[in-house]
Amino acid sequence: MKRSTIEQKAEILLAIAHPNRIRILEQLQKENKCNCELAPALGLEQSNLSRHLKILTQAGILISWKDGLRVNFKIADKRICDLLKLAESIALRRAPVEESEEA
Repeated sequence: MKRSTIEQKAEILLAIAHPNRIRILEQLQKENKCNCELAPALGLEQSNLSRHLKILTQAGILISWKDGLRVNFKIADKRICDLLKLAESIALRRAPVEESEEA
């Protein structure tokens, strides 16, 4: 059964909707990396990292490939970086409003 565009968009947004997955994507914006490099860079346990990488890969956001014992990852479509930048811009724009509400 073919999924609708709305369902596909929801899957992408759900896949990136976790702080650790955003951190993974920010690491991979700079360069392709092996999971063995990502774990220490992010301070994540390997099992936790693997779960997040699996979600991102299943959603089509990441591509993985083996190189000997290494499993490397890269962002499948660099436009995901634009989406992250847009989310950051919106978050920064909202930040002063939230701070003034707390006062």
